Amino acid sequence: MKGIRIQGGMPLQGKVRIQGSKNAALPILAATLLTNEVSYIQNCPRIEDVHRFVHLLRELGCMVHWQENGIRVQPGGRDDLPCERAEARRMRGEAITGMRSSLCLLGALLGKCGYVTMEHPGGCVIGDRPIDLHIHALEQMGVEFLEEDGLLSARAKNLHGAQITLKFPSVGATENILLAAVKATGDTVITGAAREPEVIALCEFLTACGASIEGMGSPELIIHGGGDLHGTRYTVPTDRIVAGTYLFGCIGCGGSVHQAPWSQMEAVTVAAERMGAQCTVSEEGLFVQAPVRPKSIGHLQTGPYPEFPTDLQSAAMAVLTMAEGISYIEENIFENRFRIAEPLNLMGAQIVLKDGQHAVITGVEHLHGEQMDACELRGGAALVLAGLAAEGESFVTGQHFIERGYENICRDFRELGARITSV
Repeated sequence: MKGIRIQGGMPLQGKVRIQGSKNAALPILAATLLTNEVSYIQNCPRIEDVHRFVHLLRELGCMVHWQENGIRVQPGGRDDLPCERAEARRMRGEAITGMRSSLCLLGALLGKCGYVTMEHPGGCVIGDRPIDLHIHALEQMGVEFLEEDGLLSARAKNLHGAQITLKFPSVGATENILLAAVKATGDTVITGAAREPEVIALCEFLTACGASIEGMGSPELIIHGGGDLHGTRYTVPTDRIVAGTYLFGCIGCGGSVHQAPWSQMEAVTVAAERMGAQCTVSEEGLFVQAPVRPKSIGHLQTGPYPEFPTDLQSAAMAVLTMAEGISYIEENIFENRFRIAEPLNLMGAQIVLKDGQHAVITGVEHLHGEQMDACELRGGAALVLAGLAAEGESFVTGQHFIERGYENICRDFRELGARITSV
């Protein structure tokens, strides 16, 4: 049986390199469609989601090549080429795949050539993840949508700017509006925009390509559309979620770890310090010294950036199972983020779920090894953390979920002294 075998109980020591950001790389790769020139995306993570997205770009007529330091993307020679490919696939009864990350192709292809047909990108095991915010916003820009037989078709005869107010700061909706707006006629104003670092990275890439965007990092973005875009060279920032995973791994196992990045992780480092860790910033990155035993955190709630990220809630829960005292977690983004509570309880944790939004964790001194099944990306990584901190051997199946976002989680933890292998 394929999976990750872990001999727990080893403290972590050393320095770890943090890969490029998955959540920044995917929309940036989509944005390369908006030019007819070569772009070089450096520090692009070699993870499953990126490999699948590269396959999509090739299906749309792009020439994409991995290089030593990243990816070289050459879009089709004419503005309509990717859409011709997409339309030809639709006529054959095919469509752009419904993998969730393909959703950012919606705004990119509307900006490129004004229409696209794709499988409806549904939810996943952590929640429904509806796309009504995307659709409503793009409709205000002149896009017409049709849903039929599981396919979502979008067409804009005259893509134009609009005043758009998001009722929730959705990262995906903000990115789709940006990708369409830079090629739309006139100005687009997004009020209530997401402020996540990955949105800023997309704005930086588009600006490097010649787009005019004001308000980067603020809840109001102004996009002056209609200009020509050119290819560029851009370095994807490091992955704050991977960095946070390894930070919490250190707290759960004990020891000290040196890593980068440290910027844009304030909510995470605040939570880590409340657990008893000492976090020190230097030119080399973030140095984390774990406590002898983690402390309970009181109340931890997730929210849009700059609040505590939902993608690290599972990792925090895994550590808090061994904390001294009682902790409360409030999940405000996805309704099914607590799916790891059951396997953690099998390891000896004491987690009580009040509902899909609230969990009470009474810390225990030790977890014991178990066989566990990862059923989604971030929860799978959290189960690895629990196995690293537990007494005895653990085995985590569903490794392919973890590989969607981590280049090589086993290698990275081995470099820190963990006994962990992929089998």
